[in-house]
Amino acid sequence: MCSKMSIFKATTSCSQQIERLKAALEGAEAVVIGAGSGLSTAAGFVYTGERFDRYFSDFAAKYGFQDMYSGGFYPYSTLEEYWAYWSRYITVNRYMDPPRPVYQNLLELVKDKDYFVLTTNVDHCFQKAGFDKKRLFYTQGDYGLFQCSGPCHQETLDNEGAIKAMMEQQKEMRIPFSLVPRCPHCGRPLTMNLRADDKFVEDEGWHSAAQRYSDFLRRHGNTTVLFLELGVGYNTPVIIKYPFWRMTAANQRATYACINLGEAICPQEIAPRSICIGGEIEAVLDNLI
Repeated sequence: MCSKMSIFKATTSCSQQIERLKAALEGAEAVVIGAGSGLSTAAGFVYTGERFDRYFSDFAAKYGFQDMYSGGFYPYSTLEEYWAYWSRYITVNRYMDPPRPVYQNLLELVKDKDYFVLTTNVDHCFQKAGFDKKRLFYTQGDYGLFQCSGPCHQETLDNEGAIKAMMEQQKEMRIPFSLVPRCPHCGRPLTMNLRADDKFVEDEGWHSAAQRYSDFLRRHGNTTVLFLELGVGYNTPVIIKYPFWRMTAANQRATYACINLGEAICPQEIAPRSICIGGEIEAVLDNLI
């Protein structure tokens, strides 16, 4: 269904599609939210421009990169520099709240529904907005967790205290060597619990969330389900987008909805039961409320 297919892009007005989505939300027995980076961008977590300049102008001047994402991959010569950057990055993208209440508005729409969230985002915005953590599955990790760089074990560690200390004590884009985080088991440097290669640690919490998501889908396999996709691009479509298409096709009572500026599409096979809105997520949610 995903490799060879005709693609449908909605041509009806955005207002008509929003009215259809309102009706789908009201009539759904369950809502499965699939959230990509576009949702956090809509909430104000942008990695370029004014926000980058506000927090990383010194790094930009010294190292030459012009966005937060590039800074995360820069080949720093020391761990003291690496963690000075990453502690600041984690602080502004995990421990600060996003500027706009997009996540809170989304919760307002689904709080009285039987919902579950599948997300590739790692910034913890769902829980900070009040979503039930038992209804969340962060597939790609969490900025708030460390793991062994080996890894020598399948465990993660909360990093808030360590990150706060790095922020308080960093000078001239370096942290003290004594603050470089190390694995309590093998002594290797710790790293972020982010899926980048085959070293990503899927800890007990990850597997528990995966099982809850699987159980939720099984319970609602033949019910009136709304698969609501928000800001999902094509970096990892096999996690949210393609499964949502397949599950909608398999359940004749399901509806697929996609809100994504310029990329709201679906396969022709499910077009009659799809709602594609190529508008700004924040504005659409405001209209729905």
